[in-house]
Amino acid sequence: MKNDYTNNKFRELLDKLQQESWQLELLISGFAIFGLFTSLEPLALLHQEAIALESYTKYLYIVAALSCKVLIINLIIHVLLRGLWIGAIGLRYVSGDIEYDSLNYKKRFTNYLKKKVGSFDKYIGTLENYCSILFAVTFLYLFYIISFFIIQFIILLVGAFFIESGIFPGMVGYSLFGIFCFIFLFLSFIVFIDFVTLGYFKKKEWTSFLYFPLYKVFSVITLSFLYRPLVYNFLDNKFGRKLLFILFPVYLIAFYASSVNNVRSNYILSKSYSTKNYISNINYVNSLEKGQYIRRAAIQSEIISNPYLKVFIPFRKNIEDIVLKQNPSLKPKKDIRGYSSNFFSSNKKDALKDSVQLKYLNAFKKTYRLKIDNLNIETDFLITKTNNQLGLQTIIPLKEIIEGKHLLKISRFITSKKTKKLENEKVIEIPFWYYKQ
Repeated sequence: MKNDYTNNKFRELLDKLQQESWQLELLISGFAIFGLFTSLEPLALLHQEAIALESYTKYLYIVAALSCKVLIINLIIHVLLRGLWIGAIGLRYVSGDIEYDSLNYKKRFTNYLKKKVGSFDKYIGTLENYCSILFAVTFLYLFYIISFFIIQFIILLVGAFFIESGIFPGMVGYSLFGIFCFIFLFLSFIVFIDFVTLGYFKKKEWTSFLYFPLYKVFSVITLSFLYRPLVYNFLDNKFGRKLLFILFPVYLIAFYASSVNNVRSNYILSKSYSTKNYISNINYVNSLEKGQYIRRAAIQSEIISNPYLKVFIPFRKNIEDIVLKQNPSLKPKKDIRGYSSNFFSSNKKDALKDSVQLKYLNAFKKTYRLKIDNLNIETDFLITKTNNQLGLQTIIPLKEIIEGKHLLKISRFITSKKTKKLENEKVIEIPFWYYKQ
């Protein structure tokens, strides 16, 4: 009978647990805050790795990082309020209730304080309510975040089906995807309106009739059936509703504050990649820090003492798209890109043939153009891995290059969407100094 919610003993047990739960709340909050703070850096590194490897798990790490930050904000507020609550209880043990008359204030202030501040026990009770509700709403907001990203994931999944799967012709796939997005986002907006209005569509007869099927479908899509009891327990309590909506602007302010930085110059600004006037360590292999990955291109060092320059271009899916668009003869009968099981590997045999790879590398060489200053460079790319990144590498001899500062310019030919003609697009410019040993 312990888990029978209609049994009086079970209710007495719940009443006892809810009175003593503050100890567990503090213990869990302390460990959780420490664990969440230490997990932010590994999640950022994993996110960078997923971006470099073009893995869809990058979206998972975004959700995880955002969830951690929301939990940290809520739990820190909870610990501060719970600490204040413990301090107030200790003070009550020593001093009892507030005796306004003993303060000898004038009647105007005494009456005002009695009305606005009230009993000290009321203050302790209010703190207790905030702490208890805040601990529960922390995990409720976590479910909201997961639900929001599930909606985004469904759109990405459907987009991959209509556009990237190759089942539908180009314009047909885009059209079907556009129709789906319009309908799905419109229905999602209706569910959101019902949420922010605390169930407006559930309160009228004709809207409840129309909204009920949509409500059941989105309950499954957003996994709200897992946390629905928490939601309705908040909504039937005025205090809970108030706290639920107060926290949202707190999150916005906290996230905005975390994005604020001090700009010290109008002209000297930090960038994420090298230009002719800026050096970024992400474009020099020997300067890469732990968790950093090459984005556009990299050379071995910013100061070159060897008689050669090693250029590495990390592979991206869009690179192959550009190459295949300019070389239709290279297009395979079946595109094997994407997630697949290694159990059936026969589809990859043709792609691994040396003759096929050589044609691909020759096409890549024609697509990408390298210059040192204004000198065109002949390239011969090979497939390799640098810093655990798959990419293409070429070695440039520097015998004809004089000592001093130089600029490596990398560009590529792309097919213009407007004119359908080839255009030369700048990829990156990497400065370096060359001094012979």
